[in-house]
Amino acid sequence: MIFAKSFFPQFEKNLLTCGSKQRKRSLRMSASEIMTIVVLFHLSHYRDFKNFYLGCVTHQLHTYFPRQLSYNRFIEIQSRIFPALCMYLKTKTGEATNHYYVDSTTLSVCRNQRIARHKTFRGLAERGKSSRERFFGFKLHIVINHKGELMAVCFTTGKRDDRKVLERLLTGLQGLAAGDKGYIGKAYAEILAENGLKFITKPKKNMKSQPRSAFEKFFLSRRAIVESVIGQLKEICQIEHTRHRRPDNFFVNALSALIAYTLKPRKPAINLNSCKNISLIPNWG
Repeated sequence: MIFAKSFFPQFEKNLLTCGSKQRKRSLRMSASEIMTIVVLFHLSHYRDFKNFYLGCVTHQLHTYFPRQLSYNRFIEIQSRIFPALCMYLKTKTGEATNHYYVDSTTLSVCRNQRIARHKTFRGLAERGKSSRERFFGFKLHIVINHKGELMAVCFTTGKRDDRKVLERLLTGLQGLAAGDKGYIGKAYAEILAENGLKFITKPKKNMKSQPRSAFEKFFLSRRAIVESVIGQLKEICQIEHTRHRRPDNFFVNALSALIAYTLKPRKPAINLNSCKNISLIPNWG
């Protein structure tokens, strides 16, 4: 990646040092090659990285990566590209369309039967409960526009309330945003309204229905698009698995999966003009 070649020289200039001279041995594989491999895995439809590296990279892609490392060595050093992945994902932010959807999903780090003896994420991951099941791990919170493009992401522990990260996720966005019933909260909606963003959700059964315009009802009815994005992240990009042996590799895997999604040419999207009365679409600009 050209991005890695320009990022790391600037990044290393701003690193703090302890004052003593240290050796800076260059890796046999460049950072750009490592970034390319970890992102390519999530677009390859392989189910696990080991088979992808030993089967695809080592043999079929050997001409593209001639200075290959062993699989174990590659896993040891891939965390070095974590800062570059963060910055590169930031550059892939979608277009500000003034129409957004918010949702969260669980990222389990081990099966529930193994929670008591799990060690890798002890002190980091937490037990949580989704609308479907209990789990042990983290939560991924995402914001997308109506074109299916990622606008913002956030990782939290498993038991974190989804509403607690709303303001941070939607910072700088204006217009209309929609979420599921887990985001219901008058105080949170008022804070977002002060920043120029109207946040709407469907009411619960024991709540009075709020007055909605025809377009807002239409927009809420298409909220499943964000669930389709999450489905692609999990089923196609393999953002979740329970075989991590180091916490930093968990985040490298998650970030590279998000980057892989942004590189997909076709994403789930909705046509706002499919609303019967186009004149009902508000002009948030």
